[in-house]
Order: sequence, then C-alpha cells, then structure tokens
Amino acid sequence: MTKRTLLYAALAVGAFLSVFPYLLVVLTAFKTRTQLNSTAPWLPAMPPTTANLAELLGGDFPHYIANTLLMTAALTAGQLVFTTFAAYAFARLRFRGREVLFWLYVATMMVPGAVTVIPLFLIMRQLGLVNTWWGLLLPYLLGTPYGIFLMRQFFRGLPASLEEAARIDGAGPLTILLRILLPLSRPALGTLAIITVISSWNNFLWPLIITSGDDTKVITVAIAGLKGGIGVDYNLMMAGGLIALVPMVAIFVFFQRYIIRSVVLTGLK
Repeated sequence: MTKRTLLYAALAVGAFLSVFPYLLVVLTAFKTRTQLNSTAPWLPAMPPTTANLAELLGGDFPHYIANTLLMTAALTAGQLVFTTFAAYAFARLRFRGREVLFWLYVATMMVPGAVTVIPLFLIMRQLGLVNTWWGLLLPYLLGTPYGIFLMRQFFRGLPASLEEAARIDGAGPLTILLRILLPLSRPALGTLAIITVISSWNNFLWPLIITSGDDTKVITVAIAGLKGGIGVDYNLMMAGGLIALVPMVAIFVFFQRYIIRSVVLTGLK
C-alpha cells in the first residue's frame, strides 16, 4: 500500500509539473499588467480581463491564425498522401535496394533539424521562393522519415493474405492500396495526422527564417513578434499562446483514440 501511495504521489507531482506551465499561460492571459506585477504568477486574476485577447483578435492576429491553418492543412494533406504512397512502396513493393534506401532515409531522423535549415534556405533562395508559400511548405510537404517509418511498419503488420486474395481477383497495387489497405489504416493515418498537425502548428524556426511579410506570417512568429523594443509584454504573449494552445488541445482530445488504436493494431501480426 505504501509503495502504491508513493507511486501515485510521484505521478501526481509529475503531472502537476507538466501542466503547470500551461496553467501559467491561462492565468497570465487573463491578467492586466498591473495584476501581473502585483500578484503571484500562480494566482488567478481578480477580476479576470479579456482585454488581452480582444487586443490581439482585434488586430492582425486572426490573419496570422488563418495563415497557420492554411499551412497546417496543406502540410497534413501532403504528408498523408505522399507518406502513404512511399510507405506502401517500402512495405510491399519489391525493387532493388529497397531496404538500403529505406534505412538511409530513416537515418536522416538522427540529423538535427537546425543543421538543414541553412542549406534549405539557400536552395529556396536560388529557386526564388523566399517569403512565399511554396518556400514555406516544400521542405515538409512530401513526407517525413518518421511518417514513412510509421506507415511502413503498420502496412507490414497487416496480413499479406488480403493482398494475395485481391491479386487473384485482378487488383493492381494502386487498387490494393486505396481499397484494401487504406480503410484498415485509419488508426495509423489518424496518428500521423495528429502528429503532423501539432508539429506544423508549432513550427517556428523555418517560418521565421523563410518568411518576412504578413502575407505568410504564422502564429508562432507572430507571438514572438509581440516582444517590444523596451521589454516583453507577457500579457499579450500569454494571450497569444492561449489562442494557439486551444486548437491543439481540442484536436488532441478528439483524435486521441486513434493513437491508442494504432498502438494496439501495430502490435498484431
């Protein structure tokens, strides 16, 4: 009983430490500058104010949110389409050098993203895509090593007899993928979608480097831009963080069942 109590206590402390930064975001977003300086950060505002949210939403912030939604939707669609085709080729199609090519591609996950930022920027500059939507999207539109690895492992876990039966009936690779494998892959596709949405929505470094105008500015860059020349306006920054956080929490709550189902199904052989 004592061990279980200590375990639950440790888990409760860990959960509190994980949630506490988000709690500070919420509390600070509803405080005025005076309340922020006169009360402890972990205490709620009395009375709370929505002036920070109104100031952001009354300006250009909705435009930045729309840009982020467009970027996230485009990257998620591209990831699902191109990753699925690539993963199916690596999992089911036979061609020379398949395994070597796959593991070389997956090995690029070991390379920190910051290492490739400058080469990518130079490529986009040579192509004339700096501060354009194509420059913002292209590096992440055609799939990622993690996504291809996830979908490949899922495809390899599905019974090969399904494809053999379809081939006997005259189905080709594309028909097998679209009509047989994809309907069974909804858990893995849901997992890939939620990971792509979160990573795209929270992406900061690449949008900061490749874009410079309001037409392509996303929410993470806009929040960083709330830092003034004299000091940091924590109220507005936390209000912007709250606006950016709410959609991600809602999406995770809605799609979390796909993650659980994916973990269960990928373990079945």
